[in-house]
Amino acid sequence: MNTVPHATPLRRAPVQRRSAERLTRILDACADLLDEVGYDALSTRAVALRAGVPIGSVYRFFGNKRQMADALAQRNLERYTERVTKRLEETGDAGWREALDAVLDEYLAMKRTAPGFSLVDFGNQIPIGDRHAEPNHRVAERLTALLSGYVGRRPDDDLRRVFLVAVETADTLVQLAFRVAPDGDEKVIEEARELLRAYLGRVLD
Repeated sequence: MNTVPHATPLRRAPVQRRSAERLTRILDACADLLDEVGYDALSTRAVALRAGVPIGSVYRFFGNKRQMADALAQRNLERYTERVTKRLEETGDAGWREALDAVLDEYLAMKRTAPGFSLVDFGNQIPIGDRHAEPNHRVAERLTALLSGYVGRRPDDDLRRVFLVAVETADTLVQLAFRVAPDGDEKVIEEARELLRAYLGRVLD
């Protein structure tokens, strides 16, 4: 199973602290505006105004709003990984079911609270970035690297395939839960959790 390339790189990576802080403000503004106006009405000029930076600062990092949204999706993945890692450190060696809860719960928390996440999440909600990059593959790759040692398995193609199926399944069912209820229907979410436990138990028990 081939590894998946990362999201579209920045035009220019920030070197100085001031530049990094400006990039953060741009992505924060992008996230807020996605919630307010949606992707179609999003513009680089509106992001620059909201972030309080010259329009040239936006173009220093991004060629267009598609690249900006893709960078936001990549930042979401980094933050999600950090949240899951912290949760696993808190739970200790409690088994793969607790790891599954951490993976699913932190995704749900970000979907409910992170600005712009409901539209972009890790890149698969709107047509942004490289259409062959397949964000769920990126998520599965990240979880394979993060969880392989935790579940006592080698990060080989078989485990990558298992996590990819789990990620695709969870993604579909979570989207259903949020179509049923604005904050995610708890009964659908619990059905998804039980389905994932049954599938992963076949492999990980």
